[in-house]
Amino acid sequence: MKNPRWIVLAGMTTLLSCAVPGYCRAQEPAPTAPQAASPAQSSSSAKAKKPKYSHANDFLVSGTVFDPKGYAFPGVQLKIRRSTEKKFRWDDYTNSRGEFAMRVPKGSEYEMVVQVKGFADQTRELDAKSGLSEARIVFRMEPGGGKKK
Repeated sequence: MKNPRWIVLAGMTTLLSCAVPGYCRAQEPAPTAPQAASPAQSSSSAKAKKPKYSHANDFLVSGTVFDPKGYAFPGVQLKIRRSTEKKFRWDDYTNSRGEFAMRVPKGSEYEMVVQVKGFADQTRELDAKSGLSEARIVFRMEPGGGKKK
């Protein structure tokens, strides 16, 4: 090997061969100094850290919304809330093919409402307490009930 060169990248030492003599610079491996923990870091590391939330155990609600003629219905609003609450916590819209997918935490009963202007609202009950991890729902919207402009 002609003109070997050492390069340090992110704490790793790499041996390179330089094709043009004198063009590559030799670089010595930098000594790594141990970093001392500050008092604020050592006290926070002693406390138990809160585990990150994982969606791996969520309940998946997916499905399709169709118009009265049986075509996919894009842009329909979907809202989900716990059965015991008044406020909706999760909301989404159907995609261009009328499909939707939403994740909610397991262990509760939910109520899903589908709304679109000019059509009657539809509601479905969801049970995320059972051993199932997902529910597939199909809605067929019926005219009426919504405000028309």
